[in-house]
Amino acid sequence: MSAEDQIKQTVTSNDVVLFMKGNKTMPQCGFSSRVAGVLNYMGVEYADVNVLENEAVRQGIKDYSDWPTIPQLYVKGEFVGGCDIITEMTMSGELDTLFTQKGVTFDKDAADKIREANG
Repeated sequence: MSAEDQIKQTVTSNDVVLFMKGNKTMPQCGFSSRVAGVLNYMGVEYADVNVLENEAVRQGIKDYSDWPTIPQLYVKGEFVGGCDIITEMTMSGELDTLFTQKGVTFDKDAADKIREANG
């Protein structure tokens, strides 16, 4: 299976996917750590893909999304954004709205606590 096929299958067969450096329990860069931390704290179930394990996937995800950086978050097959976008969406409440609209379960109280602590 090509890297592009592997990426497409992962993105379409999971409700939420984070392409990141490292994994959800041990991120290996600050940006990946921030996004994984938000998802973990909000109790979102998601698939994590460590791009450091496969150079073809690492480059392939950038080509797939036409987005130059990692991490990359996908919800219900759609590219949402990288660290800065996810941080902004978390703080504005847009991420809550997206998860609600897409039927993704998350802890609303935890999301509110993130905003309170960083507001």
